[in-house]
Amino acid sequence: MIIVQIKDNESVDRALKRFKKKFERTGVLKELRRRTFFQKPSITQRKMKQKAVYKLATYGQPGE
Repeated sequence: MIIVQIKDNESVDRALKRFKKKFERTGVLKELRRRTFFQKPSITQRKMKQKAVYKLATYGQPGE
């Protein structure tokens, strides 16, 4: 549960902005979207490999 303490003389907009930032950092929405439909493990592994290849091509190997 996310708790945002409202400080003295703080506007509601400012507190809402802090809440949104905390909520985004928890990754709840990303996890919810990931779980909306089932994805086969083979597809998940394929996507992870593609992501790794992309990162390697973009950033290079460590220690270069």
